[in-house]
Amino acid sequence: MKTCTTILGRCLALLTLSLICVPLIRAQSAGAKLYDAKKCASCHGPDGSGNTPAGKALKARDFSSPDVQAQTDAQLSEVVATGKNKMPAYDKQLKPADIQTLVAYVRELGKKK
Repeated sequence: MKTCTTILGRCLALLTLSLICVPLIRAQSAGAKLYDAKKCASCHGPDGSGNTPAGKALKARDFSSPDVQAQTDAQLSEVVATGKNKMPAYDKQLKPADIQTLVAYVRELGKKK
């Protein structure tokens, strides 16, 4: 009986873990797709470093920099929505939920370094 309880407990733990992880993986994929679709990498680079010819010329910020990481999600969403300096606004092209997905992906890129 103890073995059945242990197996059942492990199965429940795996099920719970999969229910938590699958949406996170999908959100990351959606963020990566938006990042690619909006050509963010052309300036910010595929890794978010800003280390591209256009990024250097436009002084694109490195997502891992302390000043970017210190910004709140609301502040980053505002930059994506309304633009800043040479960065164009995306509020007419993206829904608010898409902007949040993109901000989450920017955070992910910023933490990879």
